[in-house]
Amino acid sequence: MADKNLQKFKDVLRSEHLKVTPQRLAVFEEVCSTDDHRDADDIYLSLKQREKAVSRATVYRTVDLLLKYNFVSRIDIEDGKWRYEHWLDCTRHDHLICVRCGNIVEFSDKNIQIREKRIAKSFDYTLVRHVLNLFGYCSDCRGK
Repeated sequence: MADKNLQKFKDVLRSEHLKVTPQRLAVFEEVCSTDDHRDADDIYLSLKQREKAVSRATVYRTVDLLLKYNFVSRIDIEDGKWRYEHWLDCTRHDHLICVRCGNIVEFSDKNIQIREKRIAKSFDYTLVRHVLNLFGYCSDCRGK
């Protein structure tokens, strides 16, 4: 994790009039430690396994703060749980999501990006955000 991102997070905490606590920093570090797409409970359980004394409520509140300030993005794979992935130093990408097992594959396609820009321009829009999730069956689940 880059020191600049950690400093930005500390600045966010201070701007929200919150203390920079070891628990909040542990959540931030846990989220940034992997490129996986995990829900808040997965993050909490991972911290617990590593014997970090962080409450589930602290995890949820910190993840909400990370989302608010664009440290993470949130993905709905339509199973009732939000998945989070850190958005630090990431390249723009989209997701293929298996509707059976929940496997998530990241991909990037220059043609999609070009078409988005053309579409936005044709309607006189300025793009500020993009979400593309494609749902289907992965090769393992397709045969089941």
